[in-house]
Amino acid sequence: MQTTVPSEGLGIKPRFEFRSFGQGFEIPAKRMARLSMPVPENIWERQSDEIYIVSRNNDINNTKIRDGMMDIKTLVQTLDGLEQWNPVMKGQFPLTAQILLTEVFPAFGAALPELTKQAYSFDDFMELVRRHQDLQAVRVHKRRFAYLVNNTICETGQVLINGARVETISSESTETADVHKTLKDLGLEGLENINYLQAIKRVIGMIDQPLAN
Repeated sequence: MQTTVPSEGLGIKPRFEFRSFGQGFEIPAKRMARLSMPVPENIWERQSDEIYIVSRNNDINNTKIRDGMMDIKTLVQTLDGLEQWNPVMKGQFPLTAQILLTEVFPAFGAALPELTKQAYSFDDFMELVRRHQDLQAVRVHKRRFAYLVNNTICETGQVLINGARVETISSESTETADVHKTLKDLGLEGLENINYLQAIKRVIGMIDQPLAN
């Protein structure tokens, strides 16, 4: 009925990530483009529409839905100012009530709803979110541009968070030293590291803090 993949089955080595959000990163973005090694043409520019489910009680599990798939990542650690995230679940709708009770809602740190069905479609799940006092569904459109600097995966992006336009810039690698060299080369040292979960919460007012600029 649905497919779920535990973290050990995803075959992905967690990377260390720096990301920030604000109104613009014009100078670092230009430097990123000029310093970048060639990247495959199919990732030069990508666009996607996603739904993030944010919870008032959770800042360590990133839960989003894209192309009918539930994707959950958890914050493993913060090291030298960089965040390491690990995939913990990918699930195809419909999701069973058991998966929602044992994996999805615990990731939100939210009270368990009363479940009356054996399986929940995307629309069923979104109704559960809508009715939950601690959860909010946020629509996010991403337009991302990929680069490769100092062996780190980099990107700039234009992001719409419930229609509010912000920009993002990032660098990630399994090697923290490579990320820090990239931040220095791009002039991003000292900029606040803000992940998607934090940025969304700040934009919608769930967290009373500004973005980086």
